[in-house]
Amino acid sequence: MNDPRSVYQPHRRSRGEQAGFVVALAAAAVFYIVCLRIAEVDPARLWAGLPRLAKWAARSWPPDASEFGTLLYRAGQTIAMGTVGTSFGVLLAAPLCLLAARTVTTSAWLSLPSRALLNVLRGIDSFIFALLLVAAVGLGPFAGVLGLALHAAGSIAKLWAESIETIAPGPVDAVTMSGAGRLKVIRFALLPDVLPSLASIALYMWEWSIRASTVLGVVGAGGIGQELKNSVDLLQFDRVLTILAIVLVIVTAIDSASAWLRRRLL
Repeated sequence: MNDPRSVYQPHRRSRGEQAGFVVALAAAAVFYIVCLRIAEVDPARLWAGLPRLAKWAARSWPPDASEFGTLLYRAGQTIAMGTVGTSFGVLLAAPLCLLAARTVTTSAWLSLPSRALLNVLRGIDSFIFALLLVAAVGLGPFAGVLGLALHAAGSIAKLWAESIETIAPGPVDAVTMSGAGRLKVIRFALLPDVLPSLASIALYMWEWSIRASTVLGVVGAGGIGQELKNSVDLLQFDRVLTILAIVLVIVTAIDSASAWLRRRLL
């Protein structure tokens, strides 16, 4: 019987590797300490603020439901912003993902600029887009829709392109060898294999967009986030509690619906 020690021999780092690991660990520790200082993390300030938070929490009960109808309308705006913003993002992502997928677009002159554009759209948060677009199109949920659409387009197209690149090349090669054009290859060989994954990603981004839209009202983009900001500014914490309860119900319902639909698709 073979000695187990002869089957598994743990890798022993050389002195150079050990020294490199220690240096990397020390650099990571220094970096984290610098981040703590720059972020002005101060547990004493948190401890001093806890009584204030407790006082506000006590003032929030019972919740104020006197404007429940208005808050439900704002909640509907939030859902509409996330839904329409995601749908616009899907329309923008459809051509971009094909240009960014290396298995579909073999020309680097097309794929690289497309990927750079996706990085820009993904790198700028929907909150920042909404802040800029409020100045362009005015206050209201339309600015939130546009901000969500731009960020969602970058995220959806990036994930779609990666999904397209991972499919088996067999069906695509077979349809290509039959003499079919690029559009027919995409329609008959590419989409049937990847469509469930693309739909699942779009549903996940719809879920994310609705969560994100709950705070876009802070910059004047409408929705229930605007009511939340107004209530906090006026120290109406009983109204804040009502708004938070509505947001929790919305997010929970959308998360559950999206998860159920994704399970049905995959």
